[in-house]
Amino acid sequence: MTSSRIWTAALVVIGDEILSGRTQDKNVAQLASWLNVQGIRLAEVRVVPDVEEKIVAAVNALRSANDYLFTTGGIGPTHDDITVDAIAAALGVGVIVHPEARAILERHYETRGGLTDARLRMARVPKGADLIPNRMSGAPGIRIGNLFILAGVPHIAAGMLDALTGALEGGRPLVSETVGAYVPESEVAETLAALEKATPGISIGSYPFFREGRIGANFVIRSEDPGLASAAAGTLGDRLRELGREPVAGGIQ
Repeated sequence: MTSSRIWTAALVVIGDEILSGRTQDKNVAQLASWLNVQGIRLAEVRVVPDVEEKIVAAVNALRSANDYLFTTGGIGPTHDDITVDAIAAALGVGVIVHPEARAILERHYETRGGLTDARLRMARVPKGADLIPNRMSGAPGIRIGNLFILAGVPHIAAGMLDALTGALEGGRPLVSETVGAYVPESEVAETLAALEKATPGISIGSYPFFREGRIGANFVIRSEDPGLASAAAGTLGDRLRELGREPVAGGIQ
């Protein structure tokens, strides 16, 4: 298979509530899935507290190492929502009230008590930034260069991603085929390695489980080429049968 450019993205998850365990993050999975459809690989995720220097360090490290960088969390109306200030510091720019964001919030809160100083914080952006529409709660996301600042609330972040669909340059989406079997990983490790080596353009992940007193694993074959992934899955199924193990197409749930 002809090699193609691999586009990568990273994610910085911001918030003390994630690190404390009070809130379970759901944005990693939904961003990874969305990026794959855009032909972009999620290469790295970091979780950082609401501490400016920690955010700055993560943003500067990851934005230079990837084609795109996303952040989630810390763009609300409270004092501890410091993402905008931290990213502005990382980029070496000031913070302004975006006039379009202000107008959006004025309309949104017109019948909800008006635009208070706290709510106006959600119109603040690093200087030079554009807005990402938010159809869910009014307050927009922010785009500046290759950096995308999203809400931490998963359904709001999902809406912002939807607004970005088709707007980023990427490669071919990864497809996957899953084959499951009740077999210890140690019995098939060499088989998996040989198949991956013999089939350029695929990668194989092994995900073991213990269910109903039995050891098994699901093997996920990923490729940019659907035909290649399907053929490799068929070959793996044949190899498992040769070992006396019955493959399950689609994996064992």
